[in-house]
Amino acid sequence: MRPEIPDKLYFKIGEVSKLAGVATHVLRYWETEFPSIKPKRANSQQRLYRRVDVDTVLTVKALLHEQGYTIAGARKFLESGQAVIDQSVVPQKASGCLEQIKTELLEMSALLNDKGKDRG
Repeated sequence: MRPEIPDKLYFKIGEVSKLAGVATHVLRYWETEFPSIKPKRANSQQRLYRRVDVDTVLTVKALLHEQGYTIAGARKFLESGQAVIDQSVVPQKASGCLEQIKTELLEMSALLNDKGKDRG
C-alpha cells in the first residue's frame, strides 16, 4: 500500500527516504539507474525531489520490493508506461474467482454423478 504524499512542491532526500521506507543511498543509486528520477539541485547542491519524482520512487520500490522485478526489468516497465498493479488487491480478486470456479466444478460434478446414476 502506497503512503500518502504530502501536498508540497519539493521534498528533501530524507523526507523521500522516510516516505518510501528506503535508505538515502538507495535513492541516490536509483537516480543513476532510472532516468525518470531527476531531483533538482538547490544552490546548496541539496537534492529537491518534486512530487512526480516521489511518485516514481514509490513506483520503483513497489516494482523492486513487492513485485520482484530486477533493476533492468523495472526500468523497462517504467519506459513502457504501464500502470503498477496493487498486489494487495490481486489475492482478494483471485480468491473470489477461485471460489466461483470451485462452485461451478462442484455443480458439474453433481450433474455428472446424477447422469451416471440414471444409466445404472
